[in-house]
Amino acid sequence: MTADNLRGAILLALAAVLFTLEATLVRATAPVANEAQIVFFRSASQLALSLVIIWRIGDWGRLATSRPGLHIIRGLTSLTMWWLYYTSFRMLDLALATTLTFTTSLFVVALAAPLLGEHVGRVRWAATIIGFVGIAIAVGPAADVSVTGVSIGLVAAAGGAAIVILNRLLGRTENTITIMTWIGVVTTIGSAPAAWLLWEPLALRDAALVCLTGLLGAFGMLLTIEAYRVGEASALAPVPYIRFVVAAVVGMVFFGETPGVALLLGAALVVGASILAVRHEMRQGLTAPHR
Repeated sequence: MTADNLRGAILLALAAVLFTLEATLVRATAPVANEAQIVFFRSASQLALSLVIIWRIGDWGRLATSRPGLHIIRGLTSLTMWWLYYTSFRMLDLALATTLTFTTSLFVVALAAPLLGEHVGRVRWAATIIGFVGIAIAVGPAADVSVTGVSIGLVAAAGGAAIVILNRLLGRTENTITIMTWIGVVTTIGSAPAAWLLWEPLALRDAALVCLTGLLGAFGMLLTIEAYRVGEASALAPVPYIRFVVAAVVGMVFFGETPGVALLLGAALVVGASILAVRHEMRQGLTAPHR
């Protein structure tokens, strides 16, 4: 199949907007809904979307798998990381929390050698070091940020790298919709008890916003997967980083957040280093477009 990089770039750009809107609603619903509810609706939305896709293509055999154990580990990892991811966006400015998500590709480099036996050359190690220097600048003494929030965001990003590794392992035998569906099953079942125990009454409008939050995340993932299906991964590598621009604009307009010089400089280093690392990862066939 001939790659359609323009279509892939458009889809990824749309996904970046959806993910930013998702994070915005996570912030907006903070007074009325807790993280347990957000994660549950995110999980249920992915499960519903995956089942609709399977129904549309008429192939229920895609629910079958020979690796249920690895799917459970993948789903539980997503469940934990979604919780931390949403928490970080409630504790930090949108632009900073978004910047921290970009470090996933840097953590992938660090995990590739010990977990997958991948050769990590000097270029990728250099990119990783530069990226973490960027984070140190962005959250340094000059920046007034929550240390706890930054720590949670970095742990979520490291967990995202673990997800990439698990995608790599599952992708050897499973197709995308199978992986997405099993993630939805495991995360929905796993998040339901906490959502039940910590449930907060929601007005109809608030419930609609929480549902919309979950749908935005699920559709963002779907667009990302489709983008990498039609386009060349190395050509699309820079596109997701427009999320920083979108997040910075949304943060300024809706939350009165103005990125400081330290954050802008640190984000530039993280984005540049991440693009360099991602391009090398793509050549190794390591990166996968799941969250």
